[in-house]
Amino acid sequence: MSKERAIATSRFARFAKLGSLAGKVAGNMLVSGAKGALNGQAWDNKSLLLQPKNIEQLAKQLAHLRGAAMKLGQLLSMDAGDLLSPELAELLAMLRADADPMPHKQLVSVLKAQWGDNWLDTLAHIELKPFAAASIGQVHQAITEQGEKLAIKVQYPGIAKSVVSDVDNVMALLTLSRLLPKEIDLTELVEEAKQQLLNEADYELEAQHLKRYSEYLADHPRFKVPTVYPQFSSKRILAMEYVAAEPIEQLNQLSQEQRNQIASDFIALFFLELFEFQLVQTDPNFANFQYQSSTERIVLFDFGATREITCALSQSYRHLLGAAQVQDRDGVFEAAHQIGYFQDQVIDSYKNNVIDIFMLACEPLRHLGKYDFANSDLARRMKEAGLAMSGNSQQWHTPPVDALFIHRKLAGLYLIAAKLEAQIDVNSLFSVYSTRANLS
Repeated sequence: MSKERAIATSRFARFAKLGSLAGKVAGNMLVSGAKGALNGQAWDNKSLLLQPKNIEQLAKQLAHLRGAAMKLGQLLSMDAGDLLSPELAELLAMLRADADPMPHKQLVSVLKAQWGDNWLDTLAHIELKPFAAASIGQVHQAITEQGEKLAIKVQYPGIAKSVVSDVDNVMALLTLSRLLPKEIDLTELVEEAKQQLLNEADYELEAQHLKRYSEYLADHPRFKVPTVYPQFSSKRILAMEYVAAEPIEQLNQLSQEQRNQIASDFIALFFLELFEFQLVQTDPNFANFQYQSSTERIVLFDFGATREITCALSQSYRHLLGAAQVQDRDGVFEAAHQIGYFQDQVIDSYKNNVIDIFMLACEPLRHLGKYDFANSDLARRMKEAGLAMSGNSQQWHTPPVDALFIHRKLAGLYLIAAKLEAQIDVNSLFSVYSTRANLS
């Protein structure tokens, strides 16, 4: 865990930090520009702005603000990465790292605000040092009077009140710094980032999602959803059963069969979410999934980024994946149009390129038998296809927001499968849904 660092809570304090950052960046530009001039180099605003020390300053300051900067960084880096400069891609990757924890004094103030002045009487014990970090909070171990071990997620102060202004300030900073391409319209994505962050800041809503997943998966032997403790929870604190498990990315010592089963379970769960639950946990961060070797169950954490999926959208994705599975390009186009692609006046080459990428992404669905994610170059080919399409500014087009989150989840699951060096029969996992799609 990083060193403690107090979190700015007022709008003025948070804006002041951005102003301080702008001053440091400008100072770096002046110093470097003057040195270059002495050596006969021409003044170049962009190269001076994107020098490593400025990128590092920007990353540190945005991570220091927490919340909006980190969420926007996650969304942009996951969903628009192929359209971004290498410098901004590097910056956003840095933002996905764990944030510094709150100082004890600030943590206690949050606990008092949520549990009252007698907060020490709420539980038998609570560790003041966090054992994990979330995008907008940190997690502490605690023990109830009955001896039950809990995981207490405590939200960073000021997050919920400053979402809109923080996102706007971060976007203004990225725009002024010329780190965002002018040609891409991120308006809808930025508004979604605000709403998503507001939802994630509502721990009562997350508790509802946890309960729904617990009900949906109650009879499923391969998944474990922590139990919520409502008596210790609030809008800013989420108390859950503590579940001991191993990080997903540390499971390569398991047998090939075990790793295949775990990765297969993830893909099967995604199909359940999309086609049956119509409720999708859209954040594929490795930290949100762990594994219990003793029970052979996957433990699901962090339901803040959970989204409702309409019946129509679910059905359209069933048609899209089913058409891609049998290489029906016309069917893919029709389903993509239903999902919300191609609503603007876009050129035919763009449409064909989008369909090409869909077909590429569905390669594991078409493969008969087990698809070898470890030895596949699918990720590279998809990135190259995205880069080729983004190379032409006439083809830059923002997809529907719901689609971005669904694609983000699937891409994340592919990464997990590759990390586990898994071999999965994705064709068979999807076959029951593709049959239903063809009959409907």
